[in-house]
Amino acid sequence: MKRNVKEKRIPQETIKRLALYLRSLKKLRKENLTIVSSNQITAHLNVTSEQFRKDISYFGSLGKRGVGYKTDILIEHLERIFGVDKERRIILVGAGKLGSALLAYPGFLNFNLRIVAAFDNDPAKIGKVLGGIKIEDISKMKKIISKIGVELAILTLPADSAQVIAEKLLDCGIKGILNFAPVNLNLPKNVYVLNVDMAAELMALTYFSKSLSKDD
Repeated sequence: MKRNVKEKRIPQETIKRLALYLRSLKKLRKENLTIVSSNQITAHLNVTSEQFRKDISYFGSLGKRGVGYKTDILIEHLERIFGVDKERRIILVGAGKLGSALLAYPGFLNFNLRIVAAFDNDPAKIGKVLGGIKIEDISKMKKIISKIGVELAILTLPADSAQVIAEKLLDCGIKGILNFAPVNLNLPKNVYVLNVDMAAELMALTYFSKSLSKDD
């Protein structure tokens, strides 16, 4: 199916919701539902069916009003949109507590995402196997990435080393970085960086929960 849409025009929040729809659809497929409605897809997502239809409409019409969506076809379509209709391989840099937890997380495989290499500069960690992945010396990063041809990376490093390592990842051909370091990376526009700042998210959570308490 051809896609006549420029992804940069699509709101980031829409892309995030598409990931939720895909997860919901896979759950519904496990329940042997071959045809699903927008209400069924969004039932537990805190998203309206109208919002779902608007998000999907960016990528063409896939369902019929009053009939619903074919579960397998919609899953396949969303996987193509994300580029996970085939396995996407990822490397991880930083094998501390968070990095180790991500290496052990099995949920990536449900979306055709696989961490295939991990790196650290701590001699106590290098050579260990976590989640089936051997931790390699960070000095070997360019050689290994070049060999396996990976373009995506997860960064779980302290703030003071994240920028330097991110720049090295660019030299290795990395095109997308999921950054867990508590710092904004200064990188060229031809690399997409998605920041996950857990402290900032928690502060937002405390603010909104405090507002709810006042309303009560």
